Amino acid sequence: MTQPQSPASQTPAARTRRLAVALLGVVVAAAGCSLVQPRATAPLPSPARASQAIPTGRSATFSEFDPAQHETWTKNTSPDRLSTGPAATSGATPEGFAEPPAGHGLQRYADQAPAWSPCPEHPGVDCASVLVPLDWDEPDGQAITLAIARKQGTGTHRATLFVNPGGPGVSGTSMAANFDLGPYPGHDVVGWDPRGSGGSTPVVCGSTAQTDAFNAADPTPRNDAELERLKAASEAFARQCRASSGVLLDHISTIDTARDLDYLRWLVGDDKLSYLGISYGTFIGATYAELYPKRVGRMVLDSAVNITDNESVIQAMGFDASLKDFAAWCVRLGDCALGANEKAVITTINSWVAGLDTKPLTVNGHAFGSIAAITGVAAFMYAGVPGYRNLYNSLQWAVLSHEPRYIAQAGDTMIGRRTDGSYSSLAYAFPAISCVDWADAGVAGARRQWVVDRGRAPIFGFWFGVNLTCPVWTARPAPQLRLTAKGSAPIVVLGSTIDPATPYQQAVWMSEQLDHAVLITREGAGHSAYELGGACVRGPVEAYLNEGTVPKAITCRG
Repeated sequence: MTQPQSPASQTPAARTRRLAVALLGVVVAAAGCSLVQPRATAPLPSPARASQAIPTGRSATFSEFDPAQHETWTKNTSPDRLSTGPAATSGATPEGFAEPPAGHGLQRYADQAPAWSPCPEHPGVDCASVLVPLDWDEPDGQAITLAIARKQGTGTHRATLFVNPGGPGVSGTSMAANFDLGPYPGHDVVGWDPRGSGGSTPVVCGSTAQTDAFNAADPTPRNDAELERLKAASEAFARQCRASSGVLLDHISTIDTARDLDYLRWLVGDDKLSYLGISYGTFIGATYAELYPKRVGRMVLDSAVNITDNESVIQAMGFDASLKDFAAWCVRLGDCALGANEKAVITTINSWVAGLDTKPLTVNGHAFGSIAAITGVAAFMYAGVPGYRNLYNSLQWAVLSHEPRYIAQAGDTMIGRRTDGSYSSLAYAFPAISCVDWADAGVAGARRQWVVDRGRAPIFGFWFGVNLTCPVWTARPAPQLRLTAKGSAPIVVLGSTIDPATPYQQAVWMSEQLDHAVLITREGAGHSAYELGGACVRGPVEAYLNEGTVPKAITCRG
């Protein structure tokens, strides 16, 4: 057997948008976006867009939301969530808490304008920060900060395209800074770090050591005693986040973020929203379309999350399907060092992970057990076939040469752990936003769900384990809206047939549930049909965003 090659990259291909995924019991997010730290200084001169200066004094017509006007569904009641207690009013003020702008009510924010300046980390991109209410229903109360970035187009202005790469918690400002404007002449691209994340007012939790302890907790309990230890670790993490983040935790739902997005749309002067959202970004888009259907302009939702109450297809099934696809790819190499057939390859990987469950290692200065290993394996699958070579090389090092550092590095990036061992805001934004978005069935329900999950997905469904983060969280869930976007303009939904993080069926469900939606299917592996689908996918998307040409439902191969 030849010595395995060192992977050319220890994370999914840079071409993928470094999206995030819930790994049921730990915080998981995709590979390292650098976060833009915006500066609010004098406005940046922009002769090409001088005619688009937005006058102050406009009446505030943004961010309205009346829950009574929307259908809700409540399948779970979150019975075991911890009381917020005195920590919620302890005075914790994460960075970016501020006094609201001068004035009264929403008009305070109507008279605000971004002070664009060059982004220090992204040449040719403008950054700014704006204030929004912590609670949109109390605009005279506490304000928080949103970081925004703008990449300006050239020529005659058509529209502003807002973008979000997913997570929740991945940097939208970085996505805007790296976005290819070539196919979209006349567009400005704007991204923002959603509340609770990145350069916006971030969720803050415990120390590095405390977060390490939470991430090292074993999510696959063999008995009641191990379940109690997992529950204790989850409760400790929840209390750490509440103590350091205070009332912010109660106001970071996707409904809050959709209201922020409507304000940003209004702030740049657009009557309709043009939007491209990937992964969790599809949930932002679908929520926006539910709240403001008449303000939807051209919206593309790529790699759709499940917006229905149908739980027959779960995320772990996507990862199991991707692992099977990887195993088939490996066998087709002709000399797969991991096994002679698909079953043997999967057995090799699963046995290695199982060994770490009983005998965890220390890698890069922290614990490396089964959950860290399976997280690292999952990271490579986002890139589909282009990422399989790196996964293969990394597994050879880990399984055959007993050197798991490449898998460990990929997993670290997924959970927001930096190379120096500290954590980015992604590690905290992901669970905080996820838990306020979704109601749960409590600790007992999570344990029952694990049994169901591992029956549906024997590999990842088992190793993802029992999700106790949300059942013992300290914030109540937001209203569970049934997202139909009734009366909106047509919405384009994209899905890949072997998507590890958002199984294809979820894209089908989204296209069926939204009032006017068209589905473009990409046959192939990986996360983000737009990034991986080539001209067959991108051509219709570009024609739609540029010209408003609504595509027909099509299937693209490769």
